[in-house]
Amino acid sequence: MIDINRIIDEFNKHGGVLKTSELNAIGLNSRQIKKLLNNNKISKIKQGYYERTGTITPEEVIISRLFPNAVIFLESALHFYEYTDRIPLAWQIAVDRDSNKSKYNIDYPFVEPFFQELRFLSIGVNTIEIDNISVKIFNRDRTICDLMRYEHKIEKEVFSNAVMRYIKDPKKNIRQLFEYAKIFNITKKVQIHIGKWL
Repeated sequence: MIDINRIIDEFNKHGGVLKTSELNAIGLNSRQIKKLLNNNKISKIKQGYYERTGTITPEEVIISRLFPNAVIFLESALHFYEYTDRIPLAWQIAVDRDSNKSKYNIDYPFVEPFFQELRFLSIGVNTIEIDNISVKIFNRDRTICDLMRYEHKIEKEVFSNAVMRYIKDPKKNIRQLFEYAKIFNITKKVQIHIGKWL
C-alpha cells in the first residue's frame, strides 16, 4: 500500500523534487510510481525526476535538483541581485563544458547552459537556501565580471543599468571584483566600466 503522507514528507524534505531512486528508497517500485503518475499524485519533470502534482516548486530548486553542479549565472544572477528588472526568458546556468549537452534539453524550466572550464565554476560561488535546498549562484562581484565577459550577449541598457546598480550596491566588494577580473583577464575592461565611477 502507498503511504501518501510519507511521500509528501519526502517531497517536502527534498524541496518538492524527488528522483526515482529516492522514491525507491521509501519503498516504491516502478509500478507504484506509475500508479501515482496515472492518478495525478505526482508529475514527471524529466526522466527520473518527479514533483507533486498541484504544488508549485521554485524553479531554482528544480534546477538545483536536476543539475546539482550548475551555478545560476549572468542575467539570472543579475536579476537575483536586482541589478536588472528584466526577467530572462530562460535560466542561465554555468555548467562544466565536458558535461553531456543533451541533458540540459528539458521542457521546464527553460534553461540556457553556458559551458565553461571546470576551474572557473568554483570561482565566486555562493549558496542560497530555498525550501531547504542549496542553490548555487555566483556572487555579485563574479556576476559583474561575467557581465563584462559576455557584454556582446547583453543588451546595452541591461549592461549599463547593471553596472550602475552594482556601483551603488553597499554589498559590493571592489577588491574581490578586481581579483576575479585578473583571473578572467578582463582587468582593463573592469577598470574602464567600473573604475571610473569609484
